[in-house]
Amino acid sequence: MAERRSQSMHRAVKILVKGRVQGVGFRPFIYALASSLGVKGTVQNNFDGVTIIAEGEWNHLLELKEKIKHSPPRLSKILHVTANETAHHGYREFSIIPSEETGMDVPFLSPDAAVCEDCLEEMNNPRDRRYRFPFINCTQCGPRYSIIQRLPYDRSYTTMKPFEMCTLCLEEYGDPLNRRHHAQPICCSRCGPVLQLRTSNGEMYEGQKAVLKAARLLKKGKIVAVKGIGGYHLACNARVEGSIKRLRELKNRPERPLAVMADSYETVMGLCDMTKREKEVLGSPEMPITLLRKKAVFPLPEILSPGLTTLGVMLPYTPLHHLLFNEGPDCLVMTSANRSGCPILYRDDATSFDHLRTLSDAVLTHNRPIYRPIDDSVVQCDEEHIIHIRRARGYAQDPLKTLAPVDHILALGGNQKNAFALGKDGHIHLSPHIGDLDNEEMKGAFREQLDHYKQWLRFQEKHVVIDKHPLYETNDIAKEAGCEVIRVQHHHAHHVSCMEEHRLAESCLGIILDGTGYGDDGNLWGFEFLYGDRESFERLGHLRYTPLPGGEKAVKEPWRNAVGMLVHYFSKEGRKMSGELFPDREQEISLIENMVENQVNTPMAGTCGRLFDAVSAVLGICTVSTYEGEAAIKLADYGQNEGEKGECYPFEINDVNGSLQLDFSSALYEIVKDRLKGKELTLVAQAFHRTVAAACVQMMFAAVEKRPELNREVVLSGGSFQNLYLKKEIERQLSLRGFHVFSHQMIPCHDGGLSAGQLVIASEWVKRKSSWKGSESECV
Repeated sequence: MAERRSQSMHRAVKILVKGRVQGVGFRPFIYALASSLGVKGTVQNNFDGVTIIAEGEWNHLLELKEKIKHSPPRLSKILHVTANETAHHGYREFSIIPSEETGMDVPFLSPDAAVCEDCLEEMNNPRDRRYRFPFINCTQCGPRYSIIQRLPYDRSYTTMKPFEMCTLCLEEYGDPLNRRHHAQPICCSRCGPVLQLRTSNGEMYEGQKAVLKAARLLKKGKIVAVKGIGGYHLACNARVEGSIKRLRELKNRPERPLAVMADSYETVMGLCDMTKREKEVLGSPEMPITLLRKKAVFPLPEILSPGLTTLGVMLPYTPLHHLLFNEGPDCLVMTSANRSGCPILYRDDATSFDHLRTLSDAVLTHNRPIYRPIDDSVVQCDEEHIIHIRRARGYAQDPLKTLAPVDHILALGGNQKNAFALGKDGHIHLSPHIGDLDNEEMKGAFREQLDHYKQWLRFQEKHVVIDKHPLYETNDIAKEAGCEVIRVQHHHAHHVSCMEEHRLAESCLGIILDGTGYGDDGNLWGFEFLYGDRESFERLGHLRYTPLPGGEKAVKEPWRNAVGMLVHYFSKEGRKMSGELFPDREQEISLIENMVENQVNTPMAGTCGRLFDAVSAVLGICTVSTYEGEAAIKLADYGQNEGEKGECYPFEINDVNGSLQLDFSSALYEIVKDRLKGKELTLVAQAFHRTVAAACVQMMFAAVEKRPELNREVVLSGGSFQNLYLKKEIERQLSLRGFHVFSHQMIPCHDGGLSAGQLVIASEWVKRKSSWKGSESECV
């Protein structure tokens, strides 16, 4: 629409709205808006988004367009709106017409949304027909992604298809002015799913009796498996230590933090400190698990998050959760119902129920199938910014726009915290968090998720991208695709994933800190200073390598890593220090000393994660890890010092064969001395954190002094940047020195964001190489 000509003249326009506009009440919104403006025409869904044919006075058409752009429904996400004049057909009314299965653009998969206030008000109103109904929903809340079998998003393509609407629900569904108009999961107690509780002793309860019984069991300290939106949770009373201990034993999860669901903001405020931004995130439609700082006097059992000052907290996001809280405890442990290292349980078959019975005292389920499982998202707030630790329910369905030619490229990600990425029509579709591909069950879950994404997006890969690590499970999965395979270096992918999030096209600096990544020289990288773009990278510097005795065993038992470093750096004195630090492990220390001296089963590693592990073990904070990253996470908790000033330990930066090498041996020596003298652990940990930050900044400064022509934009990526102090202090110091710093927000900084970088790097390779010799290629 170019200019406003005759204001009273009736005209016709075709408006195309793209973005997240399906499953969010968008067509009823357009209907009500058009009716209020006296506009006639139609609104329709297709694969491209929403198409509106609008006829009316020119100023009303302009207003329609502006309100679409600036006042859409709360769950929608408008990417762009286009409007062009079209032929005037003389519509007599405005109507919603059936969806059309056409269009070639990128469809947005509607996310599952937390129950809205309007629905809660109805559910708690004794005079409402949906009083205490556990499946209440409308166009602004309820299940979406987890029940969609195919696109477009219509009831017949969801797991609600078997539930035929009663007369009253059908009237609401068909009324364009009702907030349940075309709410695909609409139902009530007459026509909707039914709750059922099955106890371990064979008792069966249905409907409200099932909720009441489940709540009573939770009050008594029992464990109840609860079917949520994306799978089953194991729930127990978060105030009963014995219940939490038993849950940990059943899940084989001795130390890993457990998330808590609280019934209200008031309860959360009694547990944790909370900023205004954290409160907003907790109550958003996504309602993720949000990491909060525990109160100084913490009223819940310490075993919820042992050794940490933080707690993952969420609010009830389904009607069923609210009903349980009405009758049960005010605080529940809510953790995914699966054995450690296995996929989340979500099916309603005999095998799943057998598993659930071994993990719980009762199963609270219902007969609305979950089509796709999805975990709870986990975030933390850095002032106003949300940082994604686990990108899943509520967030994972939004594609990321890219300028890279990513079409028909599939990136498989890494082995840990896996998420794959597909390229389609200029967008990156990053999958929800899948998990670690450590067994056949997890690989099966990966394949299922991938197959469904390919079906939903009508995607067929021509190129598959994997990490260069020769032992990653994605190697075998890539072979199954039967097309060309591209290998991408791990830290280059991290670097580019952050570049892509911030739309950086030119080569830039990068600090990549993580646990373990396969390096181009065959060693383990993870403390990297890079310069590059999506086409290539160069390694400007890195942490000096040290032996990792026993490889993976030293990762799981950080004290071995610490001994390896000490013996490598300080020989006999290092051996003596090790004996003083770990006096009950003399025989094993001698064995490790021989391994290091003779270079037997001791891969060389220079990673931030392993450095943190070693210091954590030296300080006695964590000598044996029971979950990935435990030693580093617990050390980071000690090191969260907001002060900008304080002592640093000594370190050296050397030029070795033209590459900068960071030597932390002096720092480690002083840390051991402080530990043996009995210095307060918090002071040592904070000084160590300051040292790591200062070393990173000085390495960057040394790099640009050596190469003044380098762009002074810096990206920060890798799992170690989940450590907020490290992230913020490096950002602060680099900014003071004139660098422009970028860090992750929407794309996880850890391996969950790896596939986004892989995809973009591979797209450049494909663009440059019109034909390849052989079936595999490397991006270098």
